Amino acid sequence: MTALVEASRIVEETGERRWEAEIYRLTGELTLAGPGGGRTEAELWFKRALDVAGCQNAKCLELRAAISLARLWRDSGKHREARELLTPVYVWFTEGSDTLDLKKGKALLEELAA
Repeated sequence: MTALVEASRIVEETGERRWEAEIYRLTGELTLAGPGGGRTEAELWFKRALDVAGCQNAKCLELRAAISLARLWRDSGKHREARELLTPVYVWFTEGSDTLDLKKGKALLEELAA
């Protein structure tokens, strides 16, 4: 978490925002995995990551953030919401179906459809 706080500081200082969405997503993942598993805070980080990736048109980072948030929602029993969030991001990709992120997205969508 210390490294992510430092990375966020560097983003603000330098204005280099290429990995900003991933920093937010990873912060959400660590928040979720931490003591108490701050689901509400993690959800806010994932949504922030989605917003940033969307504004930057960073589709790969948007997919990662959508997968993280969809998993959180799945675990909270919000299967329909998770599917509705992830589907449009996933179907945007027309190639690269063998990449790890797309495989994870596909597997999660299949699980949510069951």
